[in-house]
Amino acid sequence: MTDCIFCNIIAGEIPSCKVYEDQEVLAFLDISQTTPGHTLVIPKEHVRNILDMSESTASVLFSRVPKIARAVQKAMDAPAMNIINNNEPIAGQTVFHAHVHLVPRYSENDGINITYSVHEPDFNILGKMAEQIAQEVRA
Repeated sequence: MTDCIFCNIIAGEIPSCKVYEDQEVLAFLDISQTTPGHTLVIPKEHVRNILDMSESTASVLFSRVPKIARAVQKAMDAPAMNIINNNEPIAGQTVFHAHVHLVPRYSENDGINITYSVHEPDFNILGKMAEQIAQEVRA
């Protein structure tokens, strides 16, 4: 048994309620069930999070997400879905094996609050940030 709970689930050493599995990806119900049907989609390759993920692992993982998300949404009769990924503790990551949360949403008043600050944009500042990021992408 390893220190990674998700690696232990992949190995069958810890029980899980699987909804999808292939050679490279596993999806199972989250034990917290933020809403009914809350599912985690993980690569079988151990990688800390998306920030550490190779392009090929990301391609494999994210190619499965839409199909699994649609299946969860249909099976749970949920009108909407949040697809969430947390990277590092400040962003809410608590298990350090990359995973994507599929959180079915049933109403606007379900107690889940995901909000974004809305204000008048300063395109001078945004332009400078965009250039910094673009330089890193090109590097």
